Amino acid sequence: MNPFLPKLNLPPDARAVVIHADDIGMSYSTVAGFPALLDAGHLSSAAVMTPCPWFPGAAAMLRALRNHPRLDIGVHLTLNSEWDAYRWGPLVTRDRASGLVDEEGYFHRLEAHVWSHADVGAVETELRAQIDAALAAGIDLTHIDSHMGILFHPRLLGVYLKLASEYRLPPFLVRPNAEHIQSANLAPEDERALMRILAESESWGLPFFDHFHVMALKRTGGGLDEARRVLTALPPGSLTYLILHPNIDTPDLRAFAPDWRARGDDQRLLTDPAFGHLLNELNITPVGMRALRDAMRRSP
Repeated sequence: MNPFLPKLNLPPDARAVVIHADDIGMSYSTVAGFPALLDAGHLSSAAVMTPCPWFPGAAAMLRALRNHPRLDIGVHLTLNSEWDAYRWGPLVTRDRASGLVDEEGYFHRLEAHVWSHADVGAVETELRAQIDAALAAGIDLTHIDSHMGILFHPRLLGVYLKLASEYRLPPFLVRPNAEHIQSANLAPEDERALMRILAESESWGLPFFDHFHVMALKRTGGGLDEARRVLTALPPGSLTYLILHPNIDTPDLRAFAPDWRARGDDQRLLTDPAFGHLLNELNITPVGMRALRDAMRRSP
């Protein structure tokens, strides 16, 4: 049984799932469709990207929705700008000596470039600024997580855990799994260091997920079938993080994101009553990161 289930007042055989929307504020297409996700009632968590051009619009929307009973927002800590036609960069500096930016002055596209070039002190300063920007915008933060998993590297994971501790926000963390870590293509010594840090940090009482799944971004449909396969396989007594990338279909999304079809399908899935029926059918308990934050803050 996941040790956080009792802290969430859930039975030991619960199959608890955080149903999470990534990349809010990345573009207009993530912001315009967000209220419908809350109203549909299936989404239990989301995270906002503060360095992106549409963060001010996202912040205004989130302030307007601050009393919505399902609002649950963290910061999607960002050190990458992966698209070709649509870019963003740090809040704090565009100095190439920081290692945070490429030759164009934006965040690096690839994770490996951040891991090899970024100054750890500059990373901490930038990520702290991203959290502070969300707080200054009036957002009641529930957690922090990592865009493209960039912070799950032994050079950067300590910064991530330090900020989680200082701001008293649960970080998205998954129990160490050799298969997932190997898929990141880290050097063997980095794999061993990452496994060690994760194992140590779980002993500190941080919430850890047993499983996570990112809904495929190369599909053209079939999200409900994929969700059924994933959720059916979850064992009792587990805590899972299901990641989606919902966007409404807009010309700008189609222009910069080759995976726009899957993002639109995630939007439709999260507003489809059939998804709610699936959760009920499989006896899935949706939980939000707010509940984990509050449980973590209650712990001594």
